[in-house]
Amino acid sequence: MNTKLRGTGVAIITPFDSNRNIDFNALKKLLEFNISNGVNYFVVLGTTGESATLTKDEKKQVYEFVKKTVNGRVGLVAGIGGNNTAEVIDTIKHFDHTGYDAILSVSPYYNKPSQAGIYEHFIAIAKDAPLPILIYNVPSRTGSNITADTTLKLAHASNKFIGVKEASGNLTQCSIIAKHRPKDFLLISGDDIITLPMLSFGADGVISVLANCCPKDFSAMVKAALAFDFKTAAPLHLKLVEITELLFAEGSPGGVKAALNVLGICENVLRLPLVPVNDGLREKIKKELSSLK
Repeated sequence: MNTKLRGTGVAIITPFDSNRNIDFNALKKLLEFNISNGVNYFVVLGTTGESATLTKDEKKQVYEFVKKTVNGRVGLVAGIGGNNTAEVIDTIKHFDHTGYDAILSVSPYYNKPSQAGIYEHFIAIAKDAPLPILIYNVPSRTGSNITADTTLKLAHASNKFIGVKEASGNLTQCSIIAKHRPKDFLLISGDDIITLPMLSFGADGVISVLANCCPKDFSAMVKAALAFDFKTAAPLHLKLVEITELLFAEGSPGGVKAALNVLGICENVLRLPLVPVNDGLREKIKKELSSLK
């Protein structure tokens, strides 16, 4: 099992300045804030990183900057996915993978492929990928679910597939994967709020939005739960319930960017079609963050 990718992974945001250019100073501040508060790895340019609105050159800059800044202190996963299989393969082939531990690749969105199509998409990617692959299932964004059967079929088809980020919210589906997966296949929560329940039946960690702004408490919760110390983990989970709900009230990453702005880490700026959360929600986030100190 890839122990570097066990525990708390952070789906890192991409900070922008007031002109919507990438703010690398803020990104460095965020990376250091997370590392100093116990996270285990970063996922670079996933959904939370607003990868859909970055150019190819900007993506390359972010991948390189994060790698240089982190300098091996924690694990790194590159988000590379899409709904054109050939284009995903081409992107992976041209990606400088040095310093990265794995690729997180989302199930094809919009096209709504069948389970057979999803399977063949990932098998095709695996043939050319220079790094291990984490499968990413997020039906709320892609419009289609990767069933437990398809995930397990992929897991047993190639050792290139080292795990799945499960954001279906379906605990039955996640439990079936946990029961029948290969020994070293990682089951990773893709939903902050159900991370603790998933850890209780054998999940290996989380790729988190919340950890961007609350890394200390969330990492401590995950660490305790992985040790099956639920007397420690449960109160931390409950402590973070309200802030988690607020961060997703108007979608991600709007909520977490508002929180990071309150913490003085980055500007509250997103790229269209995403916009900042409304002022009322920002005030609620500010108040809840203050109560967590």
